[in-house]
Parts: sequence; C-alpha cells; structure tokens
Amino acid sequence: MARKRRRDLTMEEQLARGPVDLPFLMLVLLLTGIGLVMVFSASYATAYYDSRVARNDPTYYFVRQAIFAVAGFAAMYIMSKINYQSLRGLSFFVLALAFICLLLVFTPLGFGGDSTGAQRWIRLGPINFQPSEIAKLGIILFFAARLSKRESRKPMRLKARSLLSGPVAVLERLGFWELVPYLLILGAVAALVLIEPHMSGTILILAAGAAVLFAAGVKLYWFIIGGGATAIGLWMVITGTEYMTKRVEIWKNPWTTEYDGYQTVQSLYAIGSGGLLGLGLGKSRQKFLYLPEPENDFIFAVLCEELGLVGAIVVLLLFALLIIRGYWIAIHARDRFGSLLVVGFTTLLAVQVFLNIAVVTNLMPTTGISLPFFSSGGTALLIQLFEMGIILSVSRQIPAPKQG
Repeated sequence: MARKRRRDLTMEEQLARGPVDLPFLMLVLLLTGIGLVMVFSASYATAYYDSRVARNDPTYYFVRQAIFAVAGFAAMYIMSKINYQSLRGLSFFVLALAFICLLLVFTPLGFGGDSTGAQRWIRLGPINFQPSEIAKLGIILFFAARLSKRESRKPMRLKARSLLSGPVAVLERLGFWELVPYLLILGAVAALVLIEPHMSGTILILAAGAAVLFAAGVKLYWFIIGGGATAIGLWMVITGTEYMTKRVEIWKNPWTTEYDGYQTVQSLYAIGSGGLLGLGLGKSRQKFLYLPEPENDFIFAVLCEELGLVGAIVVLLLFALLIIRGYWIAIHARDRFGSLLVVGFTTLLAVQVFLNIAVVTNLMPTTGISLPFFSSGGTALLIQLFEMGIILSVSRQIPAPKQG
C-alpha cells in the first residue's frame, strides 16, 4: 500500500519530499542553540535588576527567547516540508503586507525603539515586531518570483515613427526598463524604513534586493551606478541628520567627552578583557549593568569576554560555514526561483552578521543591528528560522547526482 501511495504522488510532491540538506540544518540548530545559551548568560544580570519589564526574573529573556525558538523550529520544519514553488503566488501578498506594516508604524500602533525617538516597532497586544523584518522577506520573495521569469518579459518598443523610439530602444538594450519596477519597489520600501529612521534596516533591505538582482543576471554596470548613487544618498542623509552625525562622531572617537561613546567603550572593554580563552561562560563582568543591550545588539561582546578569541572564532567559523553552504544550495538548486530565494536569504544573513560584528568592534558606527540567532528578539528569530526553512525546502529538490 505504501508503494502504491508513493506512485500516486505527483512529480512536484515527490520532489518536495526529498531529504533536506543536513549540513545546513545542523549548522542552523547549532548556532541557535549557542545563541540561546548566550542570551541566558548575557541577560541574566539585566533581567535580575529589571523590576519593570522582567520583574526581577533572571530567566525572563532566556525563557522568552526559548519559546520563540521552539516556535521558529516548528515554522522551519513546516516550511521545509512545503514545496517552495507555492511561494510564487504568495510573494505579492507578503510584499503588500510589508508596505501596510511599514505605514502602520506611523500610526498609534507604532512606538519608538531607542533614545532617538525612532518609530520602528508595531505593538499588537503582547507581540512587538519590526515591520522591516517582513519587508526583507517580502522583497526577496517578490524579486525572486518575478526575476525567475525574466526571459518571458516582452521588451519595450515604440513605433518606428516615434521621436522617442531611438532612446527607448537604447535603454532597452542597456536593461534599464527591466529594472524600473524593481527600483521603484526597492526605493519605496527603503524610504519608508529610512524615515523611521532605521539606517541598518535600510542597508539590509537594499543589500537583499541587490543580491537577488545580481544573481538574476542584471548587468554589473547598473550595480556600480546604483551603488554609487545609494552611497551618496545615504551619506547625505547621515550628514543631514543630527543623531546619525552624532553616531559618526562617536565612532571616530568613542572616548571623547563631547559625545557619549559609553556603549562602544564598554563593548571594547568586554572584547579586550576576554583574552584568548575568555573569563568563562557566565563570568562576564560587563553584563552587570556596564554594557547596555548585552543580550541584544552587543551580545557578541559578551561572547568574546566569556569565551575569548577562540570562542569568537568558532562562532564566526560556524556562520561562515552556514553562509558557504547556503550558496552551495543556491548553485545546485533545481530552478532559478529556488536559487534566487537562497541567494537572497543567505546574503541577508551574511550582511547582517558582518554589520553586527563591525558595530560591536567599532569598525563602523552604531546602527542598532542584531546578530542572527543570538540577539534577544523573538519575532526576529522566528522570521529568521522561517527563512532557513525556505532554504531547506529548496534543498529538498536538489537533483540527485547521476550514477556512473
């Protein structure tokens, strides 16, 4: 009977039931597990002395993160069992939901996320989340779904007698008209995130969209032009915004008395005091109300202090292996849609890890960006694991190597 049911399955269903990529799965589970341990260690003192939110419960952040991790694993498992082709039709609705949520940030549902008064969060009862997380997912899904069918696109042409037929044809050959809808969508989403303001979220959304466009075969010169224009635009925003200018000044000299570089200085103290092997798991000194956000954006500093250079290198190596394996899955994916999905999510992960480490080590100004699988933040972890489930779904349909 079991064999008969197997034969009755369609080809699509049989492909979707292949084995997941075990190396990728194990790396995700390992990083999430280490992240949970570090959240417990880094947040212990903060939660213990917090009578308002944590109610002096030292396990508050750990328990909350663990609950979302379990939910995330369930979402990852379910998504890995679903044929990722079904995401084609949902991509538009996810992108539309992202737009709606980004607009809702500026309504009474939205509230600030830091001392600058930024509107980055939406509160729905006990659940708080950043719409920028949904925006990243929506951009990757929509771009991958559309660009996977770019060969079927009809080129733009005008009648030969039209005065604009020549310029339109030139721009068509250069690939400009194909890019217009993607640039408009990416620009609109990035602009909404930027005015929250949320610079790191803007950078991640632009990076995710650019990665999918690049993997789809868009000409390199458009990235040179677009990258230059984006860099100039972001620099103008940074220099024209008071709090961003202040962060640049702190980055240049965190020990100055004119600006408050306290968080960066404490982060560097934590990293430096860890030495080669660290002070030992749970023995960080900076987490005892010296380092702000030890369980969130600056959790890597606590990791360096407790596990030392060796522990930090091991964690970075695990991230590197996960990213490399992600690109391997993208290269061997069954179709272009799956490949573009994996490239988008893997690049998003890589850029986020780099930016967080760069901020913690003062390689770049503070941007308020979390470390995937580590930083405390339930909805972010849930979405990240859901994205990993999509990659695992793609890995199920990798064609088996030919024998002989």
